[in-house]
Amino acid sequence: MTGHRPFDTLRERMTPERRARNAAATSDMLTKMALHELRQAREKTQQDVARALHVNQPAVAKLEQRADIYVSNLRRYIEALGGTLEITARFPDASVSITNFSDLAADKS
Repeated sequence: MTGHRPFDTLRERMTPERRARNAAATSDMLTKMALHELRQAREKTQQDVARALHVNQPAVAKLEQRADIYVSNLRRYIEALGGTLEITARFPDASVSITNFSDLAADKS
């Protein structure tokens, strides 16, 4: 096809500064995802998550669209994707991992 080039060829023509900006933007995008994007990145369907959570698929769709969610529901969702939820409070001078949410999960087991 005329006018089409492999991305590697285009990348080679970029300045080092532009490649660095692109790498930073890509990294930023990969660290900030909506729940449905995270699920898709983990190659799971809503039905897969629903089975793991013992709910129906519409409940997963509703959960993914919520702007406000219980930490316990978020933890269960992340675990259904095969991960663990860690909550960190970030301040200008320090970061602190909040542990009482994981303590509550262990207490319920």
